[in-house]
Amino acid sequence: MENPHVIVLFGATGDLSRRKLLPGLLRLFQAGLIQEARIVGTSLEDIDTEAFVKIARVACEEFGHCPLDGQAWEPFEQMLRYVPQSAGPAALADAVRQSRAELGAPERDVDMLHYLSVPPKAALDVVRQLDEAGLVEHSRIVMEKPFGTDLASAQKLNARLHEVFDESQIFRIDHFLGKEAAQNILAFRFANGLFEPIWNRNFIDHVQIDVPETLGLEGRTRFYETTGAYRDMVVTHLMQVLAFMAMEPPTSLAPEPIGEEKLKVFRSMRPIEPHNVVRGQYAGYRDHPEVADDSDTETFVALKVEIDNWRWAGVPFFLRTGKKLAEGARIISIAFKEPPLTMFPAGSNAGTQGPDHLTFDLADQSRMSLSFYGKRPGPGMKLEKVSMQFATHDTTSSDGVLEAYERLIHDAIRGDHTLFTTADGIETLWEKSIPLLENPPPVRSYAPGSWGPNAIHQLIAPQAWRLPFERSWRESKDPYGS
Repeated sequence: MENPHVIVLFGATGDLSRRKLLPGLLRLFQAGLIQEARIVGTSLEDIDTEAFVKIARVACEEFGHCPLDGQAWEPFEQMLRYVPQSAGPAALADAVRQSRAELGAPERDVDMLHYLSVPPKAALDVVRQLDEAGLVEHSRIVMEKPFGTDLASAQKLNARLHEVFDESQIFRIDHFLGKEAAQNILAFRFANGLFEPIWNRNFIDHVQIDVPETLGLEGRTRFYETTGAYRDMVVTHLMQVLAFMAMEPPTSLAPEPIGEEKLKVFRSMRPIEPHNVVRGQYAGYRDHPEVADDSDTETFVALKVEIDNWRWAGVPFFLRTGKKLAEGARIISIAFKEPPLTMFPAGSNAGTQGPDHLTFDLADQSRMSLSFYGKRPGPGMKLEKVSMQFATHDTTSSDGVLEAYERLIHDAIRGDHTLFTTADGIETLWEKSIPLLENPPPVRSYAPGSWGPNAIHQLIAPQAWRLPFERSWRESKDPYGS
């Protein structure tokens, strides 16, 4: 941290704050990544600082990574303050002013980070409150999705934000990009002479970004009825990962060059046409009390994305995500083109187990796998698929891995936009989505616990979906695993 900070958590007693933000801030404090700081919580709960401290401790004990004793907790506890929303902007401003004074630095040298862990409809009210409280200068603001639900709403939201905050102050968070595996894509692509020369249409057949979820929509059906899987997951998460996969080498690994290259990817995308999209709805969704009997909201979506530039022309990107599917996973899979196989004798198994794949697992402990054909030991030419795998938790530095929210909060404090989404990027994606949003294909029913509607196989043909895997990941530190 270059300067002391006052961190203001809006929605400080909510689910996201208890599960991720408060434990994440504690972890950053214990790691020495935030030191001179105060944390001011505010929400609709009419409680005082003492009650908030108790809530924070229970949250950190339940969702944190390290056991808490007095020595580990008490210094962090001293950083916490609370102001109820009912007290108004002036009370919040007073609490921030007192916190800045406690840090012992001139007010101009104390920065602020406002984290808006609030429902989408409340975000602009919070922005107005910050303006009224005089808490805009020397501050940054972190916003949760959704960033609009179409082009018009995104443009309106950004215009309202820019009335108060400069774009450089706004951090639109996407926890997918905070994961080690997502960042590893940049290192893997641009630091290795083995792979960067083949990262193009001449060698890659297709790419899959697959994020199935086993959870349903318990408690979120009202929100989902206004969004659906495409608005909720594809624009804000999967497309951002796609940009990391597809972008050109930036001039440096700095926020502006990376943001420019991501934006070029979005601008190169062809519009999302309805015939390249499969929408699904799990059987029983319409039985929820807040869902209409004829609801057309999709709980599943699969689509083909085409990028019309020199590197990727003709290479389809297949995206899939949905609720109540067979497994929960987050993978990126790159399928390489197959060589001519006529030299191999009949019965050699050459080409029978699909193309070579490079797979990134976006789980919190990231993994990568490169699968290819090798000769089976013994007489004759029998081939089988083998793989080389790497897992972050097998390295000596695995204890230093930050969770996604921890990493992104730390980046926002430092003013690093590398892993955040820009207004131009979001608006371009909504513009590319106009054909789909104006004329969506009908939703198809699918059984909970399946992999989605059967039409997904026609969408990807003649290729096949990578999930479910035929082989499981190797167990940690097991060099002889399957």
